[in-house]
Amino acid sequence: MESEGTAVTTISGGAAPEGAVDERSAAVAVRAMFNSIAPRYDLLNHLLSWNIDRLWWWRMARLFRRVLADPNAAVLDVCCGTGDMTMALLKRRPARSRPVLAVDFAREMLSLGARKFARPSAKHGGAVALETDALHLPLRDTSLDLITTAFGFRNLANYRAGLAEFHRVLKPGGQMGILDFSEPDGLFGKIYQVYFRRVLPALGRFFCGKDGPYNYLPSSVSKFPPPEEMLEMMREAGFVEVRWTPYTFGVAGVFTGVRGKS
Repeated sequence: MESEGTAVTTISGGAAPEGAVDERSAAVAVRAMFNSIAPRYDLLNHLLSWNIDRLWWWRMARLFRRVLADPNAAVLDVCCGTGDMTMALLKRRPARSRPVLAVDFAREMLSLGARKFARPSAKHGGAVALETDALHLPLRDTSLDLITTAFGFRNLANYRAGLAEFHRVLKPGGQMGILDFSEPDGLFGKIYQVYFRRVLPALGRFFCGKDGPYNYLPSSVSKFPPPEEMLEMMREAGFVEVRWTPYTFGVAGVFTGVRGKS
């Protein structure tokens, strides 16, 4: 679960902590926030999601099982944080396959992920951790077969720039998956909002010892484009076969798309 600040503003169509005046200051604030909560990040995520987050990672990895089964596929996990999505991808990689590239710009988060990648159980080709910005990937054009990101895209300072960068590095026909939170509708949605906007921030504050981080989560989700708007942004960026698949009554879901051939 992503966090920072007590509210968010929109800068160039992206989420940013309160007080950020441009994309640069937004990125600096988000990086500092994630570095500050890194030690308790995994514990709080599993606790506050009732461990359902593990199911969400597994489901998204399963969506891309065919490309992951190719040992030569070039796979990138963006905004990998502490590496749980990366680990879900690795479980579907054959032995001695090409390593997954896992990137994040928050060093403390990435260092925790790198420790997971180094465990004996993390075989199947392994993963390489790289500290870099998702909006400025140090990768060649049309070099990747698959890009995934779990609960990180929402925190980019510019969503359109993020989609453009993903499109740039994907091969024609390459696939993309963006897993993130959403706001469910109906009676369940109303009940969930009470937990999401009141109970969750209080629990996060109690366990994390910080007032701001888990107040940011519901604010950032409310600012994130709704599915239809996000799908249209993906089309405008050059993706085809775009789709939104809700998970757990719409609490979260995955956007998928394919880079067009042209």
